[in-house]
Amino acid sequence: MAQAQVQVKRLPLAGYEAAAHAVKMADVDVIAAYPITPQTNIVEELATMVANGELDAEYVHVESEHSAISAVVGASLTGARVFTATSSQGLALMHEILFITATARAPVVMAVVNRALSGPINIWNDHSDAMAERDTGWIQLWALNAQEVFDTILQAYRIAEDNSVLLPVMVNLDGYILGHTVEAVELPDEKLVKDFVPSRPLQNRLSLKTCYTVGVMGNPDYYYEMKYQAIDALERSADVIKKVGEEFGEVFGRRYKPLDLYYVEDAEALLISMGSTAGTALAAVKRMRKRGEKVGLVRIWMYRPFPVKELRDVLKGVKAVGVVDRATCPGAIGGPVFADIATLFSNDREKPLLRDFIAGLGGRDIRIEDFEYMLNKTLEAAKTGIVDKICDYVGLRW
Repeated sequence: MAQAQVQVKRLPLAGYEAAAHAVKMADVDVIAAYPITPQTNIVEELATMVANGELDAEYVHVESEHSAISAVVGASLTGARVFTATSSQGLALMHEILFITATARAPVVMAVVNRALSGPINIWNDHSDAMAERDTGWIQLWALNAQEVFDTILQAYRIAEDNSVLLPVMVNLDGYILGHTVEAVELPDEKLVKDFVPSRPLQNRLSLKTCYTVGVMGNPDYYYEMKYQAIDALERSADVIKKVGEEFGEVFGRRYKPLDLYYVEDAEALLISMGSTAGTALAAVKRMRKRGEKVGLVRIWMYRPFPVKELRDVLKGVKAVGVVDRATCPGAIGGPVFADIATLFSNDREKPLLRDFIAGLGGRDIRIEDFEYMLNKTLEAAKTGIVDKICDYVGLRW
């Protein structure tokens, strides 16, 4: 399919503005949110759009994040297109309802402006909030820059509302680093967006004309099967996510895949990362490549469902892999992404050596030199066949 001639506006936008523009162009019906740093700017921007008549939506003022997610779940089940956003403790307060959202098969789209969880209180970026919710049954997508924030939210509606999916989607953007940093963002013609994300009526599952029952007691005769249906839908959603990513590229010129690959073809050692720090990691890879070191980078865009096949294909034959985690699993061997990568090869006789690097907790800077350290340690394991430390806390003052 030939790429369409896209009319675009190129504007300087912060990540929160890019998110708000995407929600506006998606023509949502209901927005409910509660303010929390550093997410607040998204819903403030949307509130202004609603007040000015730029967006015809119901804006619901609630008393907590628990109420915000509850409100959009209810609205979604009536057939409304919905949006909410949160960060850190706000996402944690939603925890109970996140499970319900997925099992109720509510196609909610939520932006999470990632921020460290307390304690101590910290308003800066790491991935502990989203990682704490990785098993709630939500699709999770991770943006690299403000353009990806805009693009990913549009795709999230197509994915969530697909009849074979009907699951909530969490779009993650690193707090402040993406949320408040101004970058050039291309905003396409709204007609193209409306064609890509049509405002078709969604199914009203709370109507008196239908037979659906939502939120009832699931006894042992039914709970297992109901839970499995949502799990199965999440696993199968990968095909829809990939298809939507391709279609987005055909219309707007930017294709999305579960993984972004940099210098992987002949790499002896690879780093795996998510979110905005991949840009700094790539700078370190390029610097080491100039010195003749065979290193590369894999960036995960689609984290849930986990891109099992894609990762196995790209990591096959690589001698050593280093995983960058911006969250911890206290008492476990390493961080959450490391655990996923390790599980990939649990039954393989031939597998890469694995190292985990915990970095950037609570907004601590991860410098190019830090990524060079990680790459050198991973390359050292590739050359010697020895992993001297499975989990390394990079940049820790101790």
